[in-house]
Amino acid sequence: MRRAMSPILRASVLLATLVGVAACDEPQGALPSRPHEAGTRAAGTPADKAAPTAAAAPTIDRAALGAYKPLPAVYESPTNALTDDKIALGRMLYFDTRLSKNQDLSCNSCHGLDSFGVDGARFSKGHKGQLGGRNSPSVYNAAGHVAQFWDGRAPDVEEQAKGPVTNPVEMAMPDAASVERVLRSIPGYVELFKKVWPGDAEPVTFQHMAEAIGAFERKLTTPSRWDKYLAGDDQALTPDELRGLAKFSEVGCTACHGGAGLGGHMFQKVGAAKPYPNDKDLGRYDVTKADADRLVFRVASLRNVDKTAPYFHDGAVADLPAAVKLMADIQLGRTLSDGDAQAIVAFLGALTGEVPRDYVKKPELPPSGKDTPAPDPG
Repeated sequence: MRRAMSPILRASVLLATLVGVAACDEPQGALPSRPHEAGTRAAGTPADKAAPTAAAAPTIDRAALGAYKPLPAVYESPTNALTDDKIALGRMLYFDTRLSKNQDLSCNSCHGLDSFGVDGARFSKGHKGQLGGRNSPSVYNAAGHVAQFWDGRAPDVEEQAKGPVTNPVEMAMPDAASVERVLRSIPGYVELFKKVWPGDAEPVTFQHMAEAIGAFERKLTTPSRWDKYLAGDDQALTPDELRGLAKFSEVGCTACHGGAGLGGHMFQKVGAAKPYPNDKDLGRYDVTKADADRLVFRVASLRNVDKTAPYFHDGAVADLPAAVKLMADIQLGRTLSDGDAQAIVAFLGALTGEVPRDYVKKPELPPSGKDTPAPDPG
């Protein structure tokens, strides 16, 4: 496993430069007071008669924000060219339930694009109502993650797209050949695959299906006000959100939640400071069989986190403030007050972006052919 430095040590280094003051103190950092103060003195009012004001937002040293990156418009791939035709095909396949054994489930069933890429369930329902053992993470911004699935068993979104289709608990197709048989029975798909891969003797393949879905997913990004702030817009975050950012850094959350996704870019043991309540799921250990990977999972991205409950790999917590307090406790050994947790939650709200409604609108799917297999409920 690729270990980071101690979360507490790393957080303290960043804290020394990022946060000018505690949440409610007067700004004392290198930067001047921000123009976010809720109240201002009326013209001609003596200093000792100034109108009451809300606590000013802390001064944030922008030079220390380099640990964060704005979201790109698209996550390019060195091996999967993102052509318009391929993306359009991938969009169709993402919504097509004929890629499941009983023709009642699609990628969108568990990763609803109109609900921030999740279904809101602790465990998603698959073939014949079976429940998976892990919470379905959001597909938005996932193409920027270090790897896919909670245990990182797929290196990219293209490889990830294959997994659920042939998983017996999820879409339950018997094998890749069965998927190809369905696709080749639909004349509209045959023509579209030929258009995207004109030089291939057999363009309709399971691999090409995955590449098309992956191409579509690589543009599922949700920039937010946080990105505007990173780009230099000092008014993009509210004073409460800036206080939350200061608390987020001071507590040590930045040790794992950095980069463009504020997470998703590394693996970490759940329960680094104290045991996580659920120690049955061994996480990445099931992939690598390395003892160092017991209870190790890909760190979750915090993008759109206030819209993607429940939380953690096992979906055990539905309340965001409670999730924040639990993580501080078991990962950093910090006990947060309700006020501290609410401050961080205020900052996390600034990470909620806009769903690209036009891009994710369900397309018209090609009709089945006369030889398209019927649903198999078995």
